[in-house]
Amino acid sequence: MNLGSIRTHFKALLNRSDITDALADTFLDQGTVRIQRQLRIPSMEKQTNYNLSSATSTILLPNDFLESISLYYDGHQLNRVPQREILERQKAGEQGQPHYFSRVGGSLLLSPVPATGTITLDYYANFPAMTQDSDENILAQVASDLIIYSALTYAADYFIDERLELFEVKYQAFLAEVQQQADDAELSGTMQVVQPAYQL
Repeated sequence: MNLGSIRTHFKALLNRSDITDALADTFLDQGTVRIQRQLRIPSMEKQTNYNLSSATSTILLPNDFLESISLYYDGHQLNRVPQREILERQKAGEQGQPHYFSRVGGSLLLSPVPATGTITLDYYANFPAMTQDSDENILAQVASDLIIYSALTYAADYFIDERLELFEVKYQAFLAEVQQQADDAELSGTMQVVQPAYQL
């Protein structure tokens, strides 16, 4: 469902004569932000690579970054440690293959400091914004009802609408349904492999 269709359905459910398209879009934006704070599904996963050609102690996070999943350097996973520990290691001048990282604002600090190689970040990302009526992102394709009911909770709060509790209950139900579907998909099907308890 594209943005125009979502807005139309949202306004029909809200059923108020004083709701403008601009205000409806504000509620839809607020609703999407709320969803992104709570939902973690495979369609939100992204990967970015940083190809290093000189000593690099800090890498910038992508603009659409929500939450890290894992960080790798040339195939091995880095461990997250407190910022204090990273700064102490960097102050000591440790260089070489990094084993640790810490997040500071919009950056990741690395230690030891690598001179070359590839850092790979797997992370959860914001859904692409929908600005034109014809725009459609993956969330709108698979869970337009979730967007609508999330937006309705903001609209009900704004208009002091007695249906706020009903909208919230439906939002929570749709959110749980989408998350459960994603969780179930991770634990079933041919992609799932049971690891042996012991390996020879």
